[in-house]
Amino acid sequence: MFLAIDIGNTHTSFAIYKEDNLLGHWRVTSIISRTEDEIAVQVGFFCEHIGIKLSELTAVGISSVVPNLTIAAQRMAEKYVDSNELMVIGSHSDTGMPILYDDPAAVGADRICNAVAGFKKYGGPLIIIDFGTANTFDVISKKGEYLGGIISPGLETSAADLHRRAARLPKIELEFPDKIIGTNTVESMKAGIMFSAVDSINGIVHRIREELKENARVIATGGYASIIASRTSVIEDVEPTLVLDGVRLIFNICKSKTR
Repeated sequence: MFLAIDIGNTHTSFAIYKEDNLLGHWRVTSIISRTEDEIAVQVGFFCEHIGIKLSELTAVGISSVVPNLTIAAQRMAEKYVDSNELMVIGSHSDTGMPILYDDPAAVGADRICNAVAGFKKYGGPLIIIDFGTANTFDVISKKGEYLGGIISPGLETSAADLHRRAARLPKIELEFPDKIIGTNTVESMKAGIMFSAVDSINGIVHRIREELKENARVIATGGYASIIASRTSVIEDVEPTLVLDGVRLIFNICKSKTR
């Protein structure tokens, strides 16, 4: 039984696998003060939900961009699972995928996990869009090289910043309005944020394909992947657990090289 954890700035995702089979996945709010015991309670609840016990977990892989929560998740694994079967994924991990970034250490663990899992399933060339606090575009070559990508503000970040900076603009639900021309402030904000995201994605993918000189496949993951994918002309597949799948794959790759 393998537990994959992906810790982001806004949300933390968990998945439990039995060998290659995904038994369940869950997403909670990332709370910086959460302790290892509180994380264990959450994981125990998830285990109970699929009919197993926390004690049945045999290994843990962690992808994280939040150092404090990384430490708490590590302590949880060391205390409640097998500390010898714990791995924190990063640019140092021997994934077999060359990272052609100027500074490979600057590539987030989640982006590496996405790249490895995406290439494993679809091959290359590939563009992976992850909708989170930031929207990231990761580009993988036909040969399986991580070429780099793009980072832009995520939907929630854009909406929150607009509300914070403009005193008369309210908080809004991130959903598509019925029409592009809003007739009130809320509908106008929804149209601006949501359709700007769609047009930005279409445009950026077009530019990436032009630079690659190849018609790279486009897949999406992250909290808003499904809702945005339905409105774009470029996203071909949605993979809700791509980062978590990558955590499991990288754990297995690294462990096989040490045996």
